[in-house]
Amino acid sequence: MRASRLIKMVLLLQSRRAMTGAELAAELEVSERTVTRDVLALSEAGVPVYADRGRSGGYRLVGGYRTRLTGIARGEAEALFLSGVPSALRDMGLADAASAARLKVSAALLPELSDAQHSAAQRFHLDAPGWWQPSETPALLPALADAVWADRRVTMRYRRQGAEVERELEPYGLVLKAGVWYLAARVGPGGDHRVYRVDRVTGVEETGERFVRDEDFDLSGFWAERSAAFARSILREEVVLRLSEAGARRLRHVTDRAAADEALAKAEPGAGAWATVVLPVESLDVAFTQLLALGPECEVLEPPALRARFGEAARRMAAVYGPDGQR
Repeated sequence: MRASRLIKMVLLLQSRRAMTGAELAAELEVSERTVTRDVLALSEAGVPVYADRGRSGGYRLVGGYRTRLTGIARGEAEALFLSGVPSALRDMGLADAASAARLKVSAALLPELSDAQHSAAQRFHLDAPGWWQPSETPALLPALADAVWADRRVTMRYRRQGAEVERELEPYGLVLKAGVWYLAARVGPGGDHRVYRVDRVTGVEETGERFVRDEDFDLSGFWAERSAAFARSILREEVVLRLSEAGARRLRHVTDRAAADEALAKAEPGAGAWATVVLPVESLDVAFTQLLALGPECEVLEPPALRARFGEAARRMAAVYGPDGQR
């Protein structure tokens, strides 16, 4: 446990010019007194850790000291080689850089861990796109990735509702969701953050200016919030259903899961094992397609137009599959 903490301390000091005792204590989840003891242990082991005294003091490595990655355990090394998404790196034009980085890490590992990359690749593979969806890389994705990495403002043109719109943006991050790339960007200096589909981008030009990134911006948190808001925003209609126990169990597998769970939590018990729920849906057409998968485990009560549509579908199904049915 302590050996792992000492290695982490050295790596932290390598990646930053200096850190205070309080900062190290927070990163390592120990007390400042423990940090002091660990620094002394590193010094005794020959690691040149220097302590600056005073209010603005801290700890730093001197003499350009660098450590080889000899403290990495097998599980850590294998996890390291799983940390990238090969298809995503290729799409962003970073495949060569990622390959070079993996080679350098492999060269720095102990001999007994040299098979870590092969071992991880044999056991895990991430295929990001969804089923039955052709994966096409947006032509302008590498240009946007370059701007994201370098914090450079861009003028971007994209398609919206049949028209082409131009915006000056500060590109903050890229998200790959079910095979589709999205850009998270701030509109102009000091504007709000928005999301754009990269495959709708028609032009990208760098302005030649860098922007100062908001250090409080959390890409994963921002995406989770926006994607949840988007999922709620498209549920503009409501349908009333009677569900059997089997229908209730399967509902979340054919419709929006969050909406299904919320509807089932508010369900009104009915006769026998059937329950009545009010379910938000994107549209009546989408609801018809989704709920048809539940078959006789679901009865549509409202709206009347959707109920009539299911009735017509049931009659046609009976005509096909009944005793005298003909295709």
